[in-house]
Amino acid sequence: MFKRTAAHPARHITATEAAGMVRSGMWIDYGATVCQPDVFDRALAERRRDLKSVKIRACLATRPRAVLEHDPDGKHFFWVSLHFSGYERRKHDAGIASYLPVNLGEIPDYYRRFIEPVDILILKCGPMDAAGYFNFGPSNLWHRAVIERARCVIVEVSEGQPHCHGTDNAVHVSEVDYIIKGDDLPLAELPNPAATDVDRAVARHIMNEIEDGACLQIGIGGMPNAVCTQLAESAVGDLGVHTEMLTDGICDLYRLGKITGRLKTLNPGKIAYSFALGSRSLYETVHNNPDFLCQPVDFTNLPHMAMQNDRVVAINNTTQIDLQGQAASESDGHRHISGTGGQLQFVRAAYASRGGKSFICLASTYDRHGERKSRIALSLTKGNVVTTPRTDMMYVVTEYGMTNLKGKSIAERAKALIDLAHPDFREELEREASHHKLIPKGFF
Repeated sequence: MFKRTAAHPARHITATEAAGMVRSGMWIDYGATVCQPDVFDRALAERRRDLKSVKIRACLATRPRAVLEHDPDGKHFFWVSLHFSGYERRKHDAGIASYLPVNLGEIPDYYRRFIEPVDILILKCGPMDAAGYFNFGPSNLWHRAVIERARCVIVEVSEGQPHCHGTDNAVHVSEVDYIIKGDDLPLAELPNPAATDVDRAVARHIMNEIEDGACLQIGIGGMPNAVCTQLAESAVGDLGVHTEMLTDGICDLYRLGKITGRLKTLNPGKIAYSFALGSRSLYETVHNNPDFLCQPVDFTNLPHMAMQNDRVVAINNTTQIDLQGQAASESDGHRHISGTGGQLQFVRAAYASRGGKSFICLASTYDRHGERKSRIALSLTKGNVVTTPRTDMMYVVTEYGMTNLKGKSIAERAKALIDLAHPDFREELEREASHHKLIPKGFF
């Protein structure tokens, strides 16, 4: 395998030639989100019959991956993801993908200390600029750390990649071994789910707790989007943003002038994020826009960093909470759904921030095979993974109200959470809580 030196700088080769470097048993890294390669991916899939046990590490695939589509039984390629998209979840169900448990903000350190090897790293980047840098676009995350550890670095150059400002949001040609031509297609778009009546009800409860100058971290989904919509219609202003994921809802607030960032401690006057996923309008907004900084994920997510901003407001979803306040946000029993992501880190950052608040949101019920079930339960579903421990939980919000679990005993927590459950399930939950001594007789 060719390795660059001062005498042998990066070479331009074809995707087929690049894929020809892969050997059985190698670890290939595709990077994260919109930096994942497409032309190389298709070329590698064409070589499947020559290979076995090639493991591909990646995160949040935004498009179907050719290596998996052409190898449905996993005889040649196996996918390891640091956070599942819906596509990766289906491949996990098919038995050809696995999850690597992480707090997202720790991943740069994982690569520098624990994850090995990275035989080949292949990233989709923008064209080289006059200073010799290939921009990562709206997906900084941990790419710099992988470059440091990779034995071979390849960039797939695409005109479709926006140019995004930020710290270490690029790789210099001197660090690159090979350059291949990309397909120049626009970035994959992430649909924005329409807000439901439940989403809007949850958002109204949260709105009462957001004040001027709050610094927002907002996750993905209908509920966080509904909060953005209501903020747009409110009198709240001078907002800041220090978040992991940049969403269309945040960009809408920016265009309305609601976000100034002037009261932030970190990157004052700027919107700090680590990756963006959404509509074409979102990508057009961040392209060459100095108001947005695409930062490494250990800058955006590590609690000791994010907490430096005052009035951090962290808004995230969960899928199930037990009566002690444990939130399971990434699995359905033993079936993995998404990932820990930055939820726990932002919960802790908001708590540590001066005047900060963390909100974990959920609809009170869900439908399973035509039967309505309560998301608030005596115990988590068997096999469910705890994303946010009971000791870290602050505000919990459903369409029926909001409670702050900080400072509450087990009995007080159980009673408060039952009051947030759908009325049809409260009596049963009270019986179960009493039977298991979570709410002792005579306590209330």
